[in-house]
Amino acid sequence: MEVRLNKIKSAIMAYQDYPKPGILFRDIFPVLRNAELFEDLIELLVEKIKTQVPDVELIVGLDARGFLFGTLIAQKLKIGFVPIRKKGKLPGECCQVSYSLEYGTDVLEAQKDSIQAGQKVVIIDDLLATGGTMSAASQLVDKLEGNVCLCMVVMELVDLKGSAKLKHPFFSLIQY
Repeated sequence: MEVRLNKIKSAIMAYQDYPKPGILFRDIFPVLRNAELFEDLIELLVEKIKTQVPDVELIVGLDARGFLFGTLIAQKLKIGFVPIRKKGKLPGECCQVSYSLEYGTDVLEAQKDSIQAGQKVVIIDDLLATGGTMSAASQLVDKLEGNVCLCMVVMELVDLKGSAKLKHPFFSLIQY
């Protein structure tokens, strides 16, 4: 695992002052451009899920990078995938949760019939920073009566203490 993880970490690029001054942006896309690294990344996430939540029934991916990982993880585990999106991006009847941002509020949605009561869920995203989006996604799954067994990200910015906002078990593959 350590060799694969180190290769993935070395491929992640950092861009200072992007998208605005004072931000160090971690770019996962170089990993996705390398088929071997991308496969290793998905396998590491799948291995963690199999160990920690062997009876998971559903993967929930957060808009939009969580979709890149979540669909592949769900396919490998032979289970379903549910997207959580920003307001107005999903058809049909949706359930919503509002959450606070530095500059206001936002809304996440999932289709009302997408998660069954008691269904064991793992939520995946690319990055945990302040924890607002992952916390809101967990609340949304709870509202739909799903059972959040694990919140998982590829990268965590530990200095921002986002994991402290989470009420469910949390795992990050890479910490900065």
